Amino acid sequence: MYIPSFNKLEDPKEAISFMQRYSFATIVSVKDGLPVATHLPFIISQQDDKLILKSHFAKVNPQAIDSIDTRVLVIFTEPHAYISPKHYEKVENVPTWNYLAVHAYGKYTLLEGADKKAALLKETINYYEADYLKQWDSLPDTFKQNMMKGITAFEIVVDDLQAKSKLSQNKTQKEINSIIKELRHSENSNEKDIADYMSQLKKKDS
Repeated sequence: MYIPSFNKLEDPKEAISFMQRYSFATIVSVKDGLPVATHLPFIISQQDDKLILKSHFAKVNPQAIDSIDTRVLVIFTEPHAYISPKHYEKVENVPTWNYLAVHAYGKYTLLEGADKKAALLKETINYYEADYLKQWDSLPDTFKQNMMKGITAFEIVVDDLQAKSKLSQNKTQKEINSIIKELRHSENSNEKDIADYMSQLKKKDS
């Protein structure tokens, strides 16, 4: 990902926090020279000094098998906002877009066996809807086993993490304040989130 120096998110903890907040991501692999992508919910965790991503495909998805032992890319991105040039002090300006994105690269490895699949599903349920775990545990084993037969579980050990935070860092404080004010009063949740991220950056730099 192209990242100008002033847009680089340097702190890995901030990047990981962003990934955990916007954990419905896109996994991209290459098959016969063509990119292939699937949108999946991920579990992001740290084990010792390793950053690990876990998820599962529908078993019938060809990407589940085609990705084995290959290096893949997972893209995390969500809040974004159009930025009007009306906020800038100079007339010679053009519109742009503010956003955050994290690209995680790593080797795709299958989590084979019923025990590993069951553990992944429990971890996923606990992360996204912990209250459902009791219901899941009460379901018949035959039902759960049939469900697990229909998925391919996997993990990715991240070996390259690229994080970009494009939040008007190259603008004046007056311009930044104007952008934050407008986005904060927007009815669009994405724009409000960008305003929050810009405000956090402003506090960090002050």
